[in-house]
Amino acid sequence: MSKPMFPALAQFVAATAGRNMTKAAYVAVTVGVVSMVLLTLDPAYEAAHRWVDFLLWACLVYFVFEWLVRLRHMARQGRLGLYMSSSAGLVDALGALAVPVALVLGAEPKTAWLLSVLWVLKVVPGIPGLRQLRRVLVLESGPLLSVLVIFLMVVFLASVAEYFLERDVQPQTFGSVPAALWWAVVTLTTTGYGDVVPVTPLGRMVAALVMISGLGVFGLWTGILATGFAAETRRDNFLKTWESVSKVPFFAALGPAAIADVTHMLRTMELPARTMIIRKGAQGDCMYFIAAGAVEVDLPGKKVQLGEGAFFGEMALLGNNMRGANVSTTKVSRLLVLDLVDFRVLMARHPDLAETIDAEAKRRTLENK
Repeated sequence: MSKPMFPALAQFVAATAGRNMTKAAYVAVTVGVVSMVLLTLDPAYEAAHRWVDFLLWACLVYFVFEWLVRLRHMARQGRLGLYMSSSAGLVDALGALAVPVALVLGAEPKTAWLLSVLWVLKVVPGIPGLRQLRRVLVLESGPLLSVLVIFLMVVFLASVAEYFLERDVQPQTFGSVPAALWWAVVTLTTTGYGDVVPVTPLGRMVAALVMISGLGVFGLWTGILATGFAAETRRDNFLKTWESVSKVPFFAALGPAAIADVTHMLRTMELPARTMIIRKGAQGDCMYFIAAGAVEVDLPGKKVQLGEGAFFGEMALLGNNMRGANVSTTKVSRLLVLDLVDFRVLMARHPDLAETIDAEAKRRTLENK
């Protein structure tokens, strides 16, 4: 198989063909959107206007190139139809074709380039937590739709009530139910523009009830989403913690029930860089798992770096309470801590763990001699 004549270009094309956003794509989106905004201003100099046009065309050329590369890549894999019908394929097509199609159809260039705002959609898949948000919306769709029904009911009932109470006093603003709907939406969302205000006593009482209902409705939505996010965060943290615990040698042989107990007993520590965690000679009463970040173990004659997924301080759980080395963070780290008291409770729940711990303690004792 022959090597490509330009390895850097081949590597760039391969990265562009992937599903993830490249650094060049992020730069193109940023430059393109900023240039679109600048195009709406009246430039002080004609040269500045030409530079903005050049940047917009350069970004458009890149997005057309990106789209064609992905079409070719998917066609080779036999997934062209799947790609073109997917959300990513539709966003890529819009980014490449929206502005040229608008120009061909005779739109004014300044208006056609407004469609470059669609380039922002390219960064959506790379937003952290978007998958989690989608999962929360799916799982909580029932409660969310129930609150939406309550919202619509209150809007409709309030608009009918205000139409009945205010139509004779303010026929221009409350002369029909559709006209009163604007006031009901603005009031229920607690926006309160003040362009339409009830003047009758009963009308103001209805308005007060609508405002209070608005606080309750949006409070329900917020509570549902917050609870869903908290549950999803706990789920993700549990899975990550499970993976860390299952890597520990004397936990790896345990059953799922014991590992789940360990996972629930862990507490979290957030530490900045260059923070001392363990001092040599101090009494130990816990062990640590590195969920994120890195630590440095200062052993006699050498220093050992431990990264994500590693653990240390386990000898405190094996009967040797005296710390044998200094341990400190090398960067911002998140540690999971298992206390000795919780560990003993765990041994009481799972007697088979005691045998594993005794064997590990004897092995570590022999290693440290």
